[in-house]
Amino acid sequence: MTQNTAHNPILLNVDPTIPHIMPKSIAIIGAGTIGPDIGYYLKSAMSDLTLILIDINPDALTRARDRIDAYVEKGLKRGKLSEAQAQSVRKNLITSTDYAMLKDCDWVLEAATENLELKRKIFSKIEENIRPDALITSNTSSLPAERLFSHLKHPERATVTHFFAPAFQNPVVEVIDWPQVDPKVTDYLRWFFGITGKVPMVTSDAVCFMLDRIFDNWCNEAALMLDIASPAEIDSVAMELVHAGPFFVLNLANGNPIIVETNTVQAADEGDHYTPATIFDSVDKWETNPPGSPCPVDPETAKIIRDRLLGILFSQSVDILDRAIGSPADLDLGCCLAFAFKKGPLELMKEYGDQEVDRIFKAFAAYKPAMPQPKKPISDYMNFYRYILVDDVEGAKVITLRRPEAMNALHDQMTDEILAVIQEYENDPAVTGFVITGYGTSAFCAGADIGKFPSMLGDKAASIDYARGCSRLLVHLDHCKKPVVAALNGLALGGGLELATRCQSLVAINRAWMQLPEVTLGIVPGIGAMVIPYRRWPNGATTFNAMLMRAEKLSAKKAHDMGMIATLVSKHEDLIPAALEQIKILQGTPHKITDNPINLEAFETNDGTSVTGQILSRKIISIIETAVRDAAKAPSLTEALEIGYTAFGDSACTKAAKEGISAFQERRKADFSITG
Repeated sequence: MTQNTAHNPILLNVDPTIPHIMPKSIAIIGAGTIGPDIGYYLKSAMSDLTLILIDINPDALTRARDRIDAYVEKGLKRGKLSEAQAQSVRKNLITSTDYAMLKDCDWVLEAATENLELKRKIFSKIEENIRPDALITSNTSSLPAERLFSHLKHPERATVTHFFAPAFQNPVVEVIDWPQVDPKVTDYLRWFFGITGKVPMVTSDAVCFMLDRIFDNWCNEAALMLDIASPAEIDSVAMELVHAGPFFVLNLANGNPIIVETNTVQAADEGDHYTPATIFDSVDKWETNPPGSPCPVDPETAKIIRDRLLGILFSQSVDILDRAIGSPADLDLGCCLAFAFKKGPLELMKEYGDQEVDRIFKAFAAYKPAMPQPKKPISDYMNFYRYILVDDVEGAKVITLRRPEAMNALHDQMTDEILAVIQEYENDPAVTGFVITGYGTSAFCAGADIGKFPSMLGDKAASIDYARGCSRLLVHLDHCKKPVVAALNGLALGGGLELATRCQSLVAINRAWMQLPEVTLGIVPGIGAMVIPYRRWPNGATTFNAMLMRAEKLSAKKAHDMGMIATLVSKHEDLIPAALEQIKILQGTPHKITDNPINLEAFETNDGTSVTGQILSRKIISIIETAVRDAAKAPSLTEALEIGYTAFGDSACTKAAKEGISAFQERRKADFSITG
């Protein structure tokens, strides 16, 4: 298989002639805060990894080991780690002050202080002690790879891998593509991070790369406004856009020195308008409010703060795109994942509209004329897929659902993007078919966002229209002219499973599983789950009944035994090839879900509880039973689906739905004993 480029990093290992393998030994230089955090992520991701921590300070190494051990204890207490997992993290963890320990390492990652000359000396020393095929990366947040590695004998094996705090939790890693690095190195690193649960984002070798340009200037601009407002007031306005204000985050991360370092680097390269605020040198902690606790702000002052925060955010964003430092999709997603922005800057610009964005740019230019301004119409920055990745593999379009923060859950925008790709290429003779898969290794799709549904509770007609509208992609798949294969890379829940079952074929990793949890929310799955599985795999009716009315899970193996899944694979790199093979098999075979009524086995008596013992709503169970029976008897697929939409509308008008959705929003367990 030839794979020249791939937006989905896991696709970078689908070529059997150049398989990627996991490293067996990794060393981290620098045992401060970020080094042990990166180490904990690596050890958690690879049970048999040998991890070596190197530092000139023995006390720092002791503290680093204690830090990792504290993470293990915390994971055990919270039930996030098993005893076996805890033991694997603790074993093969070596600390040393001796660079000779690097001789057998596959990869050496530097996480020392942000000092260029010191880092260059460290890399020279690393190169003296490692194998010719070992990788070298730096965790710098601002220093270009060219300055760090160009003096090495073999710079082609070195680049920057920039983690974000806390490194064992924050999924984002910037991988820097600079002129001297071997493309195979960046491909390997992207694949490695993707397979171990990270979200790698490729950027060019500009100072501060992509995301630190956003956050460091955001924080710097906040500090420059302290002449008109307090840190608490500025954070309160910022919380309209982010979950935590800049000063709160700076306190949390001890970030004042970082802003000074990174903005000094950017100012040296790009102008004095990036000079860090002098107040950073005189304040250790800021007096501010925590997330969710804003303080009152004078409306006129709030408007100035908002305009300046948006001004710096939009200015840096268009500059990143105009200079091709990063991609628009990565920019939006990175801001949300790395810094907890509620919406990405480009999504914000789209929502505000050209006129308001133009006003913000002009106001910011009047205040800071040297800051970047857009070089093209604002609408020209918006032409990209935000929530999916599209790759060309062996004549097929591989569509990857990419909302890792929501386990790739569907919403209207993602649905429309998938539909747009299929409609664009389904008549293209060069395209053989489509594969739909999920980003990462844990989730195909965790259902559908509840979106505006809570506002429709009690309105049957609106809820029916909502279900029908949410089915627009699925109905199109029913009649798609080319094969569409679902590649289940992990769990498929609710609407995600309904999407998968509308594809012509399913393949899955053997650890995948499926579930219809809607009954535990006091609603029914209204976009096909009460219809399609019964018409496609009638021998599984008893299983589907239990999934609908008890939220029982279905393993990939059992689904394969039922004929629901065509192929099971044990490795993620085999999943897309298996899907492509299905596309070949299905060429010229129309996708036909029977229009004829079907006979169902009698429903087993339901005791009114879920598979976990949760008391369920008898009313919702009754709606499901009736809808399944009536849909089975319907003379056409269209009429059967309408029965499902109507049942969804019926469920929306129950007390159970109100209780279930409220509980979901409040992150508590629903109490259906009070609803019936």
